[in-house]
Amino acid sequence: MSGARSRSLLVVSCVVFLSGVLASCAGSVGQDPESGSEVTTSPVPSMNAEPTTTTLATPSTIEQPFPEPSTTAAVMVLDPYVGARPAEVTEGEVSDQWIDTPDGRRRHFRLYVPSSLPVGEPVPLLIALHGGLGTSEQFAANSGFDELAEANGFVVLYPDGIRGIPDRPGFQTWNGGYCCGPAANKNVDDVGYVDFLIDVMEERFEVDEGRIYAVGHSNGGIMAYRLACELSDRIVAIGVQAGSLGIDDCVPGRRVAVLHIHGLADTNHPIDGGAGTGVAGVEFRSAREAVRILADLNECDDDPIVESVPTMSDLEVSTWSNCEAEADVRLVTVDGASHAWMGHAAASDAAAALVGEPYADLDASLAMWSFLVGHARR
Repeated sequence: MSGARSRSLLVVSCVVFLSGVLASCAGSVGQDPESGSEVTTSPVPSMNAEPTTTTLATPSTIEQPFPEPSTTAAVMVLDPYVGARPAEVTEGEVSDQWIDTPDGRRRHFRLYVPSSLPVGEPVPLLIALHGGLGTSEQFAANSGFDELAEANGFVVLYPDGIRGIPDRPGFQTWNGGYCCGPAANKNVDDVGYVDFLIDVMEERFEVDEGRIYAVGHSNGGIMAYRLACELSDRIVAIGVQAGSLGIDDCVPGRRVAVLHIHGLADTNHPIDGGAGTGVAGVEFRSAREAVRILADLNECDDDPIVESVPTMSDLEVSTWSNCEAEADVRLVTVDGASHAWMGHAAASDAAAALVGEPYADLDASLAMWSFLVGHARR
């Protein structure tokens, strides 16, 4: 990769869920790991019913608009690929669906299909993994990936983790290895779940097998790393904010490109590891070490190229290049940035007080999509 940068301005108003915050979403759906049965605060369609589908005409909004970024480089596209288009108003279909999984569970996922997909061409698939205690609906609103899918012609799959507290919708986690919560404690086969969902997507759409990507926040980022290790035959590249490598033996069969974004003021998942200020109750592993391990596995150059961004003094970009199969590994550290998903508005002052204000001048979603779509297997 040349390391060239292109910059554009994008502000997406959407609700943010801050991983590690004890909050639930009314009407959300999940799954009880104790019994294997679903628990919900709103009606759930039976497996024989048609999935619930809603056509969206406008993007999600919140009462308080996101403040204007301080510089014109509000979004830095961290890859020279120029085909990533800024978000558009959603006009496609959202469906909430339940499905029986091979391990005997009944689980939920959310799907966004843009209004216009390329005709006669395979389409990219993005798997978006919510943070610990989050939901598929929350992460869709938080990230703005629906709007990016509308603009760029890809399908977004938002799986849900398993629920840890049956009577409290939204308290869902992933088994990323050492973290987090009931999913990890019960050794839930979340890798198998994602693998199964990819099969389902390939039955419904002409999915481009060379452009299947995963992104995740916090516990979802830890899960994305696990997918890079254990589902590398299908996952081409991952994007992570505030995660780490959660398993000891990462032996990918194929090279997986990585973009990792981490705030240096993130106390919920400190970049160098250690106890966080959230509710996970674990000693987090080092995010820097996770990136180094993947760079080594991808047989990249030993030392990264470290660059600053003249118009964004908070950012430092470390890129491991000359990797096998062009599977670049990149770490972006953001001075002063908290645990909140970057570039998108906080739901409330109370939520921001628990994990910090969202960093405004870098849109994590657009940066990730631009990086991911620049990596494809042929």
